Amino acid sequence: LNALLLFLLSERRLVMATPREHIEEIRRKKFYIGREEENPLTEDLHQAVKNLSAELYAKDVHFLMELIQNAEDNDYMEGLEPSLEFVITSRDITATGASATLLVFNNERGFSPKNIESICSVGRSTKKGNRKRGYIGEKGIGFKSVFLITARPYIFSNGYQIRFNEEPCSNCNLGYIIPEWVDENPTLSVIKQIYGSGNTLPITTIVLPLKHDKVNPVKQQLSSIHPEVLLFLSKIKQLSVREDNEDP
Repeated sequence: LNALLLFLLSERRLVMATPREHIEEIRRKKFYIGREEENPLTEDLHQAVKNLSAELYAKDVHFLMELIQNAEDNDYMEGLEPSLEFVITSRDITATGASATLLVFNNERGFSPKNIESICSVGRSTKKGNRKRGYIGEKGIGFKSVFLITARPYIFSNGYQIRFNEEPCSNCNLGYIIPEWVDENPTLSVIKQIYGSGNTLPITTIVLPLKHDKVNPVKQQLSSIHPEVLLFLSKIKQLSVREDNEDP
């Protein structure tokens, strides 16, 4: 009974916290950022992140198909036509020095607090027993395969505005899984401008400033996406790719 009460209280707390408060809580409670005592799990986390990194780079991932698969596995509101749009821009909207940035727009239900906690873990899925699920797939490789082409992925979804960094965090010396809140670079208004100011932004936008050596491979993968891919997808009904090269 006590365990059940604790579970219900933690679920209620997650629902009541604002997205920003939730991220601050993850940083403080899970990664001990801003606390005086040391995290007893630091060494284990270090090893797990190291293994994840090695596994990532050992894979020759067809990166865009991974993102399409993630979108296919996501949940959608009833009566809504599931859509996925890739936009590549030459604007350095993240101020990271990237010569090209890939934006992924998806009108799925969006990240829940549980999904966010899952993505801040090395290998925890929000759906047990489901090997390929949106947000995070096999052993946490799903979403984290974005690190093959970006050092800093950004997620804007359901009020969450966060980024992750391949480089170890200065506070706890871990990369990949430490969420940072994003107030600017980019702002939602800049993202909306690229999406098309007349349109409402889909619930989830992923922003990927591309590593310099990945710009051409990503452009090649984008140009090789054929409409026929929709035949193999049961949920996604609209899939589009476009370029945005307007100067800032």
